[in-house]
Amino acid sequence: MNYSTQMDAARKGIVTEEICTVAKKENMDIKDLMHLMSKGKVVVPANKNHKKLSAEGVGKGLKTKINVNLGISKDCCNVNLELDKVKKAIGMKAEAIMDLSCFGKTQEFRNKLIAVSPAMIGTVPMYDAVGFYDKELKDITAEELLGVIETHAKDGVDFMTIHAGINMETAQIFKRNPRLMNFVSRGGSLLYAWMNLNNRENPFYEYFDKILDICEKYDVTISLGDACRPGCIDDSTDPSQIKELMTLGELAKRAWKRNVQVMIEGPGHMALNEIETNMKLERKLCHDAPFYVLGPIVTDVAPGYDHITSAIGGAIAATYGADFLCYVTPAEHLRLPDLQDMKDGIIAAKIAAHAADIAKGIKNARDWDNKMAEARRELDWEKMFDIAIDPEKARKYRESSMPEDKKTCTMCGKMCAVRNMNKVMEGKNINILRDED
Repeated sequence: MNYSTQMDAARKGIVTEEICTVAKKENMDIKDLMHLMSKGKVVVPANKNHKKLSAEGVGKGLKTKINVNLGISKDCCNVNLELDKVKKAIGMKAEAIMDLSCFGKTQEFRNKLIAVSPAMIGTVPMYDAVGFYDKELKDITAEELLGVIETHAKDGVDFMTIHAGINMETAQIFKRNPRLMNFVSRGGSLLYAWMNLNNRENPFYEYFDKILDICEKYDVTISLGDACRPGCIDDSTDPSQIKELMTLGELAKRAWKRNVQVMIEGPGHMALNEIETNMKLERKLCHDAPFYVLGPIVTDVAPGYDHITSAIGGAIAATYGADFLCYVTPAEHLRLPDLQDMKDGIIAAKIAAHAADIAKGIKNARDWDNKMAEARRELDWEKMFDIAIDPEKARKYRESSMPEDKKTCTMCGKMCAVRNMNKVMEGKNINILRDED
């Protein structure tokens, strides 16, 4: 029995290798998974040309996934450094890597990335267009923009950010409702500029059916980009953002009719008290399509620490319905991240995702924490390091300050509550001031 996409397979009752992989990773019944996929509530991004892929599912009832952004730019075009980041991200078990390259030999780097990565790969074709054609933005034709999408699809990209929601109608809403930060989406701002420079409709909206042709052919998941995402907390939940979200919901339905999988991208910068409402709005307006958020970053005043502001927002967002967190590094708003920035961003995003999975009651999510609690009760430091989300840092801290009693740490020493409770429970003397018997 033939199928065009993973969604088409699920609807036809065909169990693909990718569906099996996801069901096993999620400890989920295959029939339940396929039902969610058939309704568009779960996606399994899996381009037919990505041979190295170990498939992941994103959506309702599944573990919260994280994405790592990397890629070369004109100011920082060290391909070897970006490949080192790729290896690090894979080693840290990030479920997705987005190549945001926008300068130089982007296709060469993209092909190397796809060839080695078991993680799903995403791109933003709009970023690549200017360099791909070596033409100024205004002079790139609609057909050429679609051509970049097809090139990325042929190369094996599993999901693409397509900013199709910033159409003429949404642009008018934006013009009538001024913002403090205007647009901060790179792809969205480029398309808005193209529309104004050429006095034409957004080609990704106008020719959405042609994009669906490409995505169906290669089984590319569309990540419907939020050109109007808020770039500061003052711009969140405004008319532009909500109008675009409504448009994305309409586009999702069109994609599903063609068996093309869809994710919805979301904010952005947002105050804590607005996050829950925004998650519910996306679920309602976009018909429970998986939600992919950047943060949200919950305050604008912490440059250098936005992996923390993002993790706070991401944990809350995922608790209330977000399925996929785009990591944010300490370098956000400041520079292209280096290797350490990337590691810090991954750890922060993984903490947020796991904390949300506990809150959502994801099956077996608490098991990891319970294993750590058991290791701590036993004062088994090696087991603690093995279980830790970042064993290297945990071990480094421990070894930098060793206590007299090797079972404890230098915070409490022999007054350690765990040590002393263990002794009391075993009927032994505590011996805080004296040596052990």
